[in-house]
Amino acid sequence: MTFDRRTVLRGGLLIGGGAMPAPLAAPTAPAAAAPALIRRGRPRLTHGVQSGDVTAGRAVVWARADRPARMLVDISRRPDFRGFRTVRGPVLTPKTDLTGKVFLRGLPAGERICYRVRLADLDRHALLSAPVEGSFRTPSRHRRDIRFVWSGDLAGQGWGINPELGGFRIFTAMGALDPDFFLCSGDWVYADGPLTETVALPDGRTWRNVVTEEKSRVAQTLADYRGQFRYNLEDACLRAFNARVPMIYQWDDHEVVNNWYPGEILDDARYTEKRVDVLAARARRALMEYTPIAAQAPRGGRIYRKISYGPLLDVFILDMRTYKNPNTPNTSPTETGGVLGAEQLAWLKRELRRSTATWKVMAADLPLGLVVPDGTAQEGIAQGDDGAPLGREREIAELLSHAQRHKVRNMVWLTADVHYTAAHYYDPAKAAFTRFDPFWEFVSGPLNAGGFGPNRLEGTFGPQVKFFKAPPRANASPAEGYQFFGQVDIDARSGVMTVRLRDLDGTVLYTQALSPVR
Repeated sequence: MTFDRRTVLRGGLLIGGGAMPAPLAAPTAPAAAAPALIRRGRPRLTHGVQSGDVTAGRAVVWARADRPARMLVDISRRPDFRGFRTVRGPVLTPKTDLTGKVFLRGLPAGERICYRVRLADLDRHALLSAPVEGSFRTPSRHRRDIRFVWSGDLAGQGWGINPELGGFRIFTAMGALDPDFFLCSGDWVYADGPLTETVALPDGRTWRNVVTEEKSRVAQTLADYRGQFRYNLEDACLRAFNARVPMIYQWDDHEVVNNWYPGEILDDARYTEKRVDVLAARARRALMEYTPIAAQAPRGGRIYRKISYGPLLDVFILDMRTYKNPNTPNTSPTETGGVLGAEQLAWLKRELRRSTATWKVMAADLPLGLVVPDGTAQEGIAQGDDGAPLGREREIAELLSHAQRHKVRNMVWLTADVHYTAAHYYDPAKAAFTRFDPFWEFVSGPLNAGGFGPNRLEGTFGPQVKFFKAPPRANASPAEGYQFFGQVDIDARSGVMTVRLRDLDGTVLYTQALSPVR
C-alpha cells in the first residue's frame, strides 16, 4: 500500500546548528575549516535518526549531517520501502550545528511508518548519502493496546559511555519491549557534569568513560551545550533505540545546571558565565536542535504540551523549570506560583477539562511528595513539614482540587529525577490537604547515572510508599546495577493500566494494575 498526495501533505521544517561533531578519539575541525577535503565523498549522517512527538497524523524526524546538505525523508508503510514518498526537508547548515527536523503531516493513524533519511549534496544533487532507516507507530483513532516506557537521567555524576560494560545498555532492555514511545523525564544530558577517562570503583574495578572535549568541562557556550547532546548520541544502544522508538521529551535541571531556576546567579568557580538565564537560553537552543520535539522555534519553542495518543491516553508534558521560582525554604503561605507558572497552570487546567482520554498521564520533571533539598533550601515541590500546602505545594494543591471539582478522572503522575525507583499512592484520607481524588505517582530512573535515595516523603498530599528500590549508598555506579525504567501498558478492551518498574536488565521489580474510574 503506497502513500498518495493527500496522505502526506508536506514536510514542515526546523533546523538546529553549531560546530562539527567531535569523533570519540580526536576532535576534528569544523566543516567550514576544510571544505575541499570534506566534499570529496558523499555526505554522511553522523548520529543516527530520531523521531518524536508522534500523534495520529503527525511526527517529527530528526537527523544530523557531516556537512551542509539537504535532508530528505522517504516514508512508506512497507519496510522494503516499495511505493515510498520523499519529503523534502531543510538544508542542514553550521548555523544549527548541521541538525534538522522534518515535520511529517497527514500520516495514517494506527500504523507502523517506515522512514529513511538521506542527505543530498548541495552542489551535486544526485550525490546522496547512505540512508539511515527508522520507524514508528502512529496512535490509532480507535481503542488499541498501548505500551510505553519512561525514565530519565543519562550520563550523570561522572558515569558516561563505558564500552566495556556495553554502553547505555538499558536502552536495549527498553527496546526489547517494543514500546509505542519513550517518555524522557528530563536530565537527558548532564551539562554540569564533566567526565574523566577513569573512575575507581569501590570493588577495585575501574570504570572507563568515553570522553569528548565538550564532556571534559562544564557547558557554558552554545557549542558546549550542543556537545553534550552529541556525546550521548555516540552510544550505539541509544542510536538503535532511537531508530525504533519515538521520543516524547521534557527537560529538567541538568540540561542547564544543577537545581537551576530563572534569574539565578551562580556561585560556582567552574563557571565564567554566572547568569543562569544566559546558560538556560543556550541549553534550550541546543535541546531544540538535538531532540525530536515538535517545536517550531529553536530559541523560544514551548516545552509544555499535550500529546494525544488515541481515546485511551493523553500525555501532558510539564515544564517545571522555565517557570520555577528561587530555591528557598519553600514555606510561603501565600505563594501562588513557583513551579508551573500562571500561563502553564491555566493551560493545564483547560486541557485536563477538555480531555476525553481514559487516562491522563502527567509527565513531571519533579516528584510531588519527595523532599529534594538544595543545601538549606528546597529544590522540589515538597518541603517536609507534613502540614497544609505551603510554597510550591500551593500550586499543586490548586491543580489537584481543580481536577476534583471538574471530575477529571484517572490522572497518573510519572517522573524520574531522584535516581531510584518507587511507587507512591496519594490518599486524601491520610493527607493534610484533602480536596483531591486519590492518585498514583511512579518514579523510575536513572538510565545511566549515579544511584541515590530514597528521599523522605512529605505528608501534605498523603503519599504512601508502596514500593521502592534504591542503592545502599549515594552515587552508586551503573556497574552496580541500580538503574531503572518504567513500563506502562493500557489494555484496549478493559482500559486497565498496568505499570511495571524494571531494572537495568529489564527484570520486573514491581507491578501495579490500575482500573479506570468511570
